[in-house]
Amino acid sequence: MSHTAHTPTETSAVLATARRAKAAAAELAPLPRTARDAALTAVADALLARTAEIVEANAEDIARARENGTPAAIVDRLTLTPERIAAIAADVRHIVALPDPVGEVVRGSTLPNGLELRQIRVPLGVVGIIYEARPNVTVDAASLCLKAGNAVLLRGSSSAYASNAALVDVLREAVAGAGLPADAVQLVPGESRESARELMRARGLVDVLIPRGGASLIQTVVTESTVPVIETGVGNCHVYVDEAADLDMAVEILVNSKAQRPSVCNAAETVLVHAGIAERFLPRALAALAEAGVTVHGDEAWQKAGGDAGVKVRPATEEDWGTEYLSYDIAAAVVPDMDAAVAHIRRWTSGHTEAIVTKDTAAARRFVSRMDSTAVMVNASTRFTDGGQFGFGAEIGISTQKLHARGPMGLPELTSTTYVVTGDGHTRG
Repeated sequence: MSHTAHTPTETSAVLATARRAKAAAAELAPLPRTARDAALTAVADALLARTAEIVEANAEDIARARENGTPAAIVDRLTLTPERIAAIAADVRHIVALPDPVGEVVRGSTLPNGLELRQIRVPLGVVGIIYEARPNVTVDAASLCLKAGNAVLLRGSSSAYASNAALVDVLREAVAGAGLPADAVQLVPGESRESARELMRARGLVDVLIPRGGASLIQTVVTESTVPVIETGVGNCHVYVDEAADLDMAVEILVNSKAQRPSVCNAAETVLVHAGIAERFLPRALAALAEAGVTVHGDEAWQKAGGDAGVKVRPATEEDWGTEYLSYDIAAAVVPDMDAAVAHIRRWTSGHTEAIVTKDTAAARRFVSRMDSTAVMVNASTRFTDGGQFGFGAEIGISTQKLHARGPMGLPELTSTTYVVTGDGHTRG
């Protein structure tokens, strides 16, 4: 492990924080749901009671962001108003009302020898979250982790340090006031990259790390961490319009997938259209996308259709197929058949969400069976890949990996399992 370019005090402070979290997790694990719910209710009350102090701390971060010439969209994400704090408190109360995953029996049976076997959900232990800009994640992540019986270590970005410090102060006081260990919620000390690296290397103290943010943050955590990582979603999502598609439906799904909220990971970034309907579909799609303010980066067929329709289409480059735009831009191609669409998607997807629009159930089944993503939509917008939309109540992120958790991660995904085996003096022969 490299120990360059850091102060020993900061390093030891991060590890000391992780040790306290491990001790708190052991205290938290046996507590009943009522204790955890009471603590979260106290958190919601405290957020409202201490709104003025949170807004004041947030103002420091906003002033610094503006001084540094931070883009307006990022400043907006950073901003906490009394209304936004009230909404965050309401979200916490919503988490309180969700079913408790801890203690749920995943499977159970009585073995032929009379042993009773039960696999039950237990907390993961210590969960580290590394995230960018948005201070609302501080409360969301802490609340979800606490509800599932975990201690949480929060490492936000330096741009939100004052806001996060104020929020964690409110959380700790509320949690302690309700009789839970205050160290169940901690802000990872330090604003340097080294403090984040120390968290990534605290194997044995931290059970799992979840990065939330852009592609470069996620990549850094995945490649540098020795703590197990749940990789959350960069979304290069695709919409495939099949030869048997209802064209009205296809236009609606395409525009909603792209333009309903383009800055999120479940927004569509590429549309593929079967050559058999391209002539009829492209002019309609171009008109609807143009009306929604979307710029198309298209192949030759899309460029020609754009020329005929008087809509400017930018030539698509190889780079466009792999781009998560997060903006009013979409890559577009015409494909000879479904096999070509499947090959394109498997080549370029980030494994998040793909959609097919078709009236042919056999085509839909074939498409679904060939995809390798966390979610596949049939005649529905990619925007539905979301914990709230799936009825999970809330999510900590959308996992695009294959181990432990996949897709929107709700409370059950913040648990592991233990086998409880009950005998009556059984010994193995």
